[in-house]
Amino acid sequence: MAAVSGCTVASDGMARPTETGEPAPTDLGSADDVALPRTPVFSAPTGLVRRPVPHGTLTLLPGTGNEIALTIDDGSDRDVVGAYAQLATVTGLRLTFFCNGLNLGWTEHAPLLRPLVESGQVFMANHTWSHADLTTLSAGDVTQEIRRNEAFLQRTYGVTGRPFLRPPFGRSTSALARQLDDLGYPALTMWFGSLGDAVMHVPGEIVSEAEKWFQPQRIVIGHANYPPVTRVFGRLVELLQERNLVPVHLGDVYRTEAASASATATASATTSPTTTTRPGPSTKPGSTARPSTSARATTPPPRG
Repeated sequence: MAAVSGCTVASDGMARPTETGEPAPTDLGSADDVALPRTPVFSAPTGLVRRPVPHGTLTLLPGTGNEIALTIDDGSDRDVVGAYAQLATVTGLRLTFFCNGLNLGWTEHAPLLRPLVESGQVFMANHTWSHADLTTLSAGDVTQEIRRNEAFLQRTYGVTGRPFLRPPFGRSTSALARQLDDLGYPALTMWFGSLGDAVMHVPGEIVSEAEKWFQPQRIVIGHANYPPVTRVFGRLVELLQERNLVPVHLGDVYRTEAASASATATASATTSPTTTTRPGPSTKPGSTARPSTSARATTPPPRG
């Protein structure tokens, strides 16, 4: 299976779409990694008041605490998916996975991941079934991409992924955002910081990006697509500890039950809630609907 590329960030850390591509360096390079701890060093956050899921776009966590949400996309490399599962098991790290059900690693490593989901340590969120650019699809095909992935998550992990969805490549339009809201995803989940591993990068570059973007209240994006990140897991854990950051997943921060219940009621009340609404034109090459830099969700910007 060909690896899918996700999204990247510009120098200001904001979400930007990227064209599919896999530039591979001839030398993976090295980073002075440190050994992972032998016992868990992270635990469930305390004192957080979970908030309603807002409508709009999420790029930062709300408030002024020292939490950080690490969100891992795609999963085109099954060994990297397994390595992240092991990382969470060993360290207690709380993660949000935005998975594509088409990628076999999510099925292969379900025996290790599902107990983490059931215990509340890991949140499985929706990144569509096949990583299709939703802005290029009909409304019916968008619904199929979302619902098929939900069915996979329900069957494999006992969850639907709602109410968090990250559109592939970070691409959306105002019409698409409205449709996703109707499908149970009121807030598009973007990011404000990246490990820079949407394409192949040397381990040292991944550490450099983490040192730049591991900051309080950030939603940071990474990818389970290429092996180099697994070579610096120890340093990433160490960096979180050095900065006294508290890893959380999105379900720790937001009330997911009410949003999921509302989406279920909407779906049952309408046979085909989105077949009469078509998304607007796709974003032009090189353009994107920019997410807000605010910790609060904002209304998605108009189509460009």
